[in-house]
Amino acid sequence: MSQVRINNDEVDIVIGAVQADLTPFLEDWRPFISPFHLIIVQDPDLKGEVKIPGGFNADVYSKSKIDGTVGSSAAALFSGYSCRYFGYLMSRKEYVISIDDDCTPAKDTKGHLVDAIAQHITNLQTPATPFFFNTLYDPFCKGADFVRGYPFSMREGVPCGLSCGLWLNLADYDAPTQALKPDLTNNRYVDAVLTVPVKTFMPVSGINIAFNRELLGPVLFSSFKLEKEGKIRYETMEDIWNGMCVKVIGDHLGIGMKTGLPYVWRKERGSAVESLKKEWQGVNLMEQVLPFFQSLCFSKEATTAEDCVKELAAAVKEHLGQTEPTFARAAEAMLEWLKIWNKNNSAS
Repeated sequence: MSQVRINNDEVDIVIGAVQADLTPFLEDWRPFISPFHLIIVQDPDLKGEVKIPGGFNADVYSKSKIDGTVGSSAAALFSGYSCRYFGYLMSRKEYVISIDDDCTPAKDTKGHLVDAIAQHITNLQTPATPFFFNTLYDPFCKGADFVRGYPFSMREGVPCGLSCGLWLNLADYDAPTQALKPDLTNNRYVDAVLTVPVKTFMPVSGINIAFNRELLGPVLFSSFKLEKEGKIRYETMEDIWNGMCVKVIGDHLGIGMKTGLPYVWRKERGSAVESLKKEWQGVNLMEQVLPFFQSLCFSKEATTAEDCVKELAAAVKEHLGQTEPTFARAAEAMLEWLKIWNKNNSAS
């Protein structure tokens, strides 16, 4: 991994607390996260107070604090692991790193613990190359460079706005795959980072992710949330929807996105069958909307992330919301998020 400058004052680490006792999680991560400011957001449905050990610089946000900041009606956007989005809202740092509370540090092929924080910052502080693929993956990684034939005019790259880490053990499989292959785990540690090419979409998960808040902050929102008057959650489809929104906006603005390192180790949790019951309708909807994102074009006037969110919300409402109420609500939630974002940032 190439060496980059890490200023502790430029990094917030967001933790969505779905379990009450964070002591084991924080102790596992202490060597890597103790120098940084932590934003711990408690799932509003979690009863009692979150337990954290001493020695951390942490702000903890409970349901009452969420309600007091955004109002009780908007607070519905932040239930479950989507509570991490509230942490994005409260951050004031350039770099935001989010790791879920069911993850521990992974080990590399030599048995060394992986410093996921340092790797995420490396990914974000070195350029991305979305417009021409480098066959040695990230040319800015230690021991790599641009290969023969890579255009010299494109070697400066573009800013990297999003770093999507991976995980070992419980891989990012959907509920149908988990249900059919319950013993399938990921044991392959691939020592590589790559830029996702422009016009190419990817499944994004907030489990192990980092982003440049100044470049993409308004785009990391929770909006694809509820169906049938709040009785059914689409579970992981919230991240998938937001990932497509982030990617299409990043492509338009010339902001790159990387995936690969760093890895975390994810513990198994939950029932694949129960998740399948909750998310199968969402999986079907995501298949239907892909052509919409593939053909979406922004205007020349959309020069900021906020401009793009407004245009995207209008397009979602016009082209998807007419036939599926879920998307009409998503469009409204995107605009509501912008209002919350601007109000909260202007007050800081």
